[in-house]
Amino acid sequence: MANVGNARSSSPYEEKHLRRLLWYLLGGTRGGPNRAEIIKTLQNRPCNANQLAEILRVDYKTVQHHIRILEENGLVSPTNKGSYGAVLFLTAKMEGALPILDEIWSRIGTRKISASAKE
Repeated sequence: MANVGNARSSSPYEEKHLRRLLWYLLGGTRGGPNRAEIIKTLQNRPCNANQLAEILRVDYKTVQHHIRILEENGLVSPTNKGSYGAVLFLTAKMEGALPILDEIWSRIGTRKISASAKE
């Protein structure tokens, strides 16, 4: 398997594929801002689904849905898959793609879903 831990050192094809995947998951779907917020939150500290729901002020089931999509695409990983309260971390693939996330966020991040939590 190629080095997907760092998007900048992977092949141009892998980086292009990852860029397209992130644009689709974060910028091309209605739930994209929620998923971007989850990744941004996990970038700062690991959390479980319940903590993410509280931090982002989003329904727990909504967070679970977005986590499942991020997990299926290899962007987040739980400590104990399937266990209640499993702590989520960004995968090496996602950590390497954080510059791509920042680029996408600069374009779509006009509506920050957790802004009401800071008011």
